[in-house]
Amino acid sequence: MMANTARLRPLAWWWKKWTKRDWAIAAVAVTAFLFLLSSLSDDPRRDRGPGARLPAADLVDLTLLRDADAKGALCLDGSAPGYHFSKGFGSGFDSWLIHIEGGGWCDSLSSCLSRAKTKLGSSAYMEQQVSFSGILSSEPSQNPEFFNWNKVKIRYCDGASFSGHPQSEPKDKKGRIFFRGQLIWKALMDELLSAGLSTARQAFLTGCSAGGLATLIHCDDFRKLLPKDATVKCLADAGFFLNEKDVSGKDTMRSFYHNVVQLQGVQESLNKDCVASKEPSDCFFPKEIIKTIRTPVFLVNPAYDFWQIQNVLVPEGSDPSESWKKCRLNIRACTSSQLKMLQGFRDSLLRALSEFQKSKEGGMFINSCFIHCQTWIGETWHYPNSPRINNKTIAESVGDWYFNRRAVKQIDCPYPCNPSCYNMDFS
Repeated sequence: MMANTARLRPLAWWWKKWTKRDWAIAAVAVTAFLFLLSSLSDDPRRDRGPGARLPAADLVDLTLLRDADAKGALCLDGSAPGYHFSKGFGSGFDSWLIHIEGGGWCDSLSSCLSRAKTKLGSSAYMEQQVSFSGILSSEPSQNPEFFNWNKVKIRYCDGASFSGHPQSEPKDKKGRIFFRGQLIWKALMDELLSAGLSTARQAFLTGCSAGGLATLIHCDDFRKLLPKDATVKCLADAGFFLNEKDVSGKDTMRSFYHNVVQLQGVQESLNKDCVASKEPSDCFFPKEIIKTIRTPVFLVNPAYDFWQIQNVLVPEGSDPSESWKKCRLNIRACTSSQLKMLQGFRDSLLRALSEFQKSKEGGMFINSCFIHCQTWIGETWHYPNSPRINNKTIAESVGDWYFNRRAVKQIDCPYPCNPSCYNMDFS
């Protein structure tokens, strides 16, 4: 287990000096894992015919959305949104897996303007190629169920989980910013439908962190776009954000979501009945969203999601005495009283999922790890030493559920019971 932690430790310095505004600009886990675990390859992916075999380390080119200006589908800075497309082969030629990138949110005009100068707000800063791993891998040993499917990674550049609306854009042309998340979603789906998604036999919408939240928001819309006889399901990875008070008793996350929703007009993308009866920002939380989703959903979530511990439970400014400083960076450094509070946070997650657990079609993998996203990282998705519950990796559990081999409601015992966990250490 120490070896596992050592592999993930070099980027710990990223988190040490982040402020509340910083984490709004980017989901720290997504960015760090990208640099840490992306592998290199000599050749970009080419369009190979059915039956072709692909090397594990293929890099996949960035494709910019066609006619983005005409469609009004623009990143925060007005540039065209992008995605990476790996063509399916063999038996997977008519199956599609779409993964939405994560990266936090921006909750003010100033934070969105700052974000617009990064790859999370502008395609001008996005990598021209990325490596597909984990659930996006084309290697059967790493991704046994979906390796030969058509796979798409949607880049995240709107700052509101693809749910913002242009009516909320500031009228002042100085420092122009674009809130086009919903339009980006629609335009990307139209482009992918024309590329073959419209005749999919099987389809799987997935996403990590803020992308996991976007997956939940758009899951039923995704289902409606596809043939009625197609198998269509959704997966949210580390996207089940809790509406919990922080250690100082403040509703930090609820207040933050309120600002995001108000800034970008997100309520128009949320369930109408929920918005009519509740504060709209409450309807941005997954606990409310999953109540109305009709499409089968699988939830992958660590019970001790370090992003939520560092930004929901113990955000910057909530701990003036710095008694949580070590614990929020390394779960092994937590005192017994702090661990008790973390167990309470886990209990809150399980309570929020209590109704979902009764769903016959829903699935879950809730492990006891101090980590964030796990599906698109090879080491946590399906390696010999990947995290397991009841001797099943996340990939095996998701595969059993997607293909209806068995019901999957995997809930781990409390920390520190699982020796297979990757527990991040930022100290």
